[in-house]
Amino acid sequence: MRVYIYLIISFLLIINVGFSQQPSFKIAKLKYEGGGDWYANKTSLPNLIKFANKELKTSISLEEGVVDVGSPELYLYPFVHMTGHGNVSFSNSDVQNLRKYLLSGGFLHVDDNYGLDKFIRTEMKKVFPELDFVEIPFTHPIYHQKFDFNKGLPKVHEHDGKRPQGFGLFYQGRLVCFYTYECDLGNGWEDQQVYNDPEEIRVQALKMGANILSYVLGNN
Repeated sequence: MRVYIYLIISFLLIINVGFSQQPSFKIAKLKYEGGGDWYANKTSLPNLIKFANKELKTSISLEEGVVDVGSPELYLYPFVHMTGHGNVSFSNSDVQNLRKYLLSGGFLHVDDNYGLDKFIRTEMKKVFPELDFVEIPFTHPIYHQKFDFNKGLPKVHEHDGKRPQGFGLFYQGRLVCFYTYECDLGNGWEDQQVYNDPEEIRVQALKMGANILSYVLGNN
């Protein structure tokens, strides 16, 4: 019951978007064990929040939250972002908590910052042993919110020469986890001087990020 109470409170706050200039809710970065750099891309979420507040007229708090996978505070956030380059390790309690959060209306965006793939697939299989990541078709609504991405995810950085792919975990038809791979979406949200990416690429990354937020807030 507590799970649903937290999420109900969060989504009731979202309803106030557009009626108040005060921040209505927060989004958070997921902190995990295993030694991976969960704290990577320090400017990415703040920049995405500013962009979304401007373009989508949301009123997300400019201060991102940080939340442990196993914390009850996870349920305070309608959207949680996870990134990193290395190892990820979910304990049994982490697995149970994250599963309950996602089944109760929460949403996880995982962004591979290069090197995360083999770890996140293993750990998310613990959370949803009955599900597999499936590639999301370009016709899916997540690619067609305020901004249209008819060819799927933008490519921010090259690593192995692979095309960017968006994978999803669907539980009873609902997308509960969106995994952006070979894309470096979060790098594109960073301050320009961090990677010196062309502004056009940064804007495309921010637009796709805004689409993800728009999809989550409108469909979950």
